Amino acid sequence: MVATNIAGVAPAPSRGLRMSPQAVGLAALLLTVSVWAAFALSARALSASTLLPADAALLRFGVPLVVLAPALWRRRRALAAVRPGPAAKIVCGAGVPFFLAAMFGGSLTSAAFVGAIVPGMVPLFVSALMVARGRGLPRGTQGAGLALIAVGVVALVSRYAVPFDRDVMLGSGTLLVASGLWALYTVGLREVDLDPVGSIGLLCVPSFALVALLVAVGALPSGLANAAADDIALFLVVQGLGVGLCAGLLYAFAIRRLGAERSSVIGSLSPVAVVLLAIPLLGERPTAAVVVGVPLITAGVVLANRRPRSLPPQEVSSHA
Repeated sequence: MVATNIAGVAPAPSRGLRMSPQAVGLAALLLTVSVWAAFALSARALSASTLLPADAALLRFGVPLVVLAPALWRRRRALAAVRPGPAAKIVCGAGVPFFLAAMFGGSLTSAAFVGAIVPGMVPLFVSALMVARGRGLPRGTQGAGLALIAVGVVALVSRYAVPFDRDVMLGSGTLLVASGLWALYTVGLREVDLDPVGSIGLLCVPSFALVALLVAVGALPSGLANAAADDIALFLVVQGLGVGLCAGLLYAFAIRRLGAERSSVIGSLSPVAVVLLAIPLLGERPTAAVVVGVPLITAGVVLANRRPRSLPPQEVSSHA
């Protein structure tokens, strides 16, 4: 329906600021990739901040609840109707266990490891879950992509296996656990009938309640009361508004505009973005293992997200 002015003549369309749906979707996806990169950087930066993991978790899960409170209240019946099984996959897969594993793993390794291992291994773990459920083995380029991901991760950590670096290997193993949990979250999302806002609520309500309870009883230490204002502001923006709120909404929007395949291919650039941003922001220098491993993982994610035309579409999500 075209609006008209007082004289009944349709106004001339504004050409200066109009963007195509594809351009808007691409902009949303690039913002999402930036948020994913910021998550990896913040996981590494947490060890040098005045915040503790529990503090970052409170901001991560609490800020979206405050911002989305009215919308979540309107969806309360839909949230209450979610079956316990899928709900547990979502809450465990992207909630407190995932968050603490990613933060701890990042504190022992580097931003490059977080940005490559956590999202990079998700397609492989999702495929393993699908095979366990009788969906069959990956075929064609998907199988090749999964193999490249595995080779890339081995290349990334092999330098620290001989001689054995306990911290890096422990951190890498913890990041693999985080990636496996995120794959569980991905599978759980397919089993619930919720929009992106409802999915955020299903994740954040129990996660925030659990972290708050653990802090209240002293099981998780908190330094939020004495933390530097700059650190609080940084994690509020990156974890709360960025990862907790914007990433899910923007990625869902980008998929609708660009399609799942194009979105996943462009989104697979997040490990590269993390490596490049970690140089000026955290002073990290890419090692030979990173230079070899990250491109292999990125290429593997691209191939793993390609759908064979002769097979029914199977989405393989690949991001934290």
